Amino acid sequence: MKSLEEYKAFIAKVRKNTGIDSFVSDEDGLVSLSVDDKFNVNFQYITGTRRFLCFVEVCTLDRNAPRAVYRELLVSALFGKDTAGGYFTIDPATETLVYNYFFDGDDVEEDIEGFVQTIEQIMQLCDMWIERVNAFEENEQDAEKMETLNNIINIF
Repeated sequence: MKSLEEYKAFIAKVRKNTGIDSFVSDEDGLVSLSVDDKFNVNFQYITGTRRFLCFVEVCTLDRNAPRAVYRELLVSALFGKDTAGGYFTIDPATETLVYNYFFDGDDVEEDIEGFVQTIEQIMQLCDMWIERVNAFEENEQDAEKMETLNNIINIF
């Protein structure tokens, strides 16, 4: 995939193969989709690299999210251990957790089914991370409740 035109042709093949009519690139190579009313999935062609970026808005973190959430995200990214070779970022304006994954255009151009399967796996990974983030936030709330209860008990 050497050019934006080839990328757009690939996107058209994916649209035809999947039947997803909204799988359309704008003039700059950006594709934006809503998946299951849960995720905003975007693809952006990167000029001169033969690659394109997939970025998924996973969830919004509470500005006071426990430190453990951020630590878990960093630890899991070590060698791509729990990120399938992608990485997480946080949009500082919205506190949105974003999963990023680069596709090699030459590889996926030859295997549209494999590309679609990878997207499905990315969605599963993002679901898993929502559960992990929620578990940390719930554990933090439980810890705060226990601390409050302990403080009440200490009064008596």
